[in-house]
Amino acid sequence: MAARSSLKATMQERILETTDRLFYRQGIRAVGVDTIAAEIGISKRTLYNHFPSKDELIVAYLSRRFRSAKTSDLPPVEQILGDFDRLERSFASGGFRGCPFVNAVAELGEPRHAANKVAVAFKEQRRIWFRELLQRLNVADPEALATQLMLLVDGAIAAALVRGDPKMARAAREAARVLLAAAGVAIPAAAPPARIRQPRRSAGGRARRDTTKL
Repeated sequence: MAARSSLKATMQERILETTDRLFYRQGIRAVGVDTIAAEIGISKRTLYNHFPSKDELIVAYLSRRFRSAKTSDLPPVEQILGDFDRLERSFASGGFRGCPFVNAVAELGEPRHAANKVAVAFKEQRRIWFRELLQRLNVADPEALATQLMLLVDGAIAAALVRGDPKMARAAREAARVLLAAAGVAIPAAAPPARIRQPRRSAGGRARRDTTKL
């Protein structure tokens, strides 16, 4: 039983890893179950034994990308501004294709789809992460400011995707500094912008697979 369970988990991970790569790079609507199965080298029936429908596969794909933000021992303001530095690193990677959660909602266009709930939950937990840090900073209205910071995050993601410019995250970071200062937060002196490394390329000239998650 244990061996069978292990084999099942291994196959599910193979399916999800392939699904993640194809859905994120090519789009949920553009990639069919047949394509995923062929890429893995299994039958469509085998895939359906693990994920009975494409809708369930979509939800599993998004759930796999759902990573809760964690606070650290760094000062709250450094964590908040550092989140925009993290975004810039993600934008500069060779595999950036926007926010997978926003992409899914836009592609599916079905408000009642289970994927929408996953997307809302992801965005909300990120907003709550900002709110908790702002509460530690004793700002007057952490709820409203957390929402404003999330708008900067989402705006930076959209702008970086459209413009192909990772520095959109840096512009959003500066806007966040202005919002924090207006809320009475003591802002550390601005450090010189970090140099963002361009993704290394393989011998064939293609950028290596991006492992950064938004």
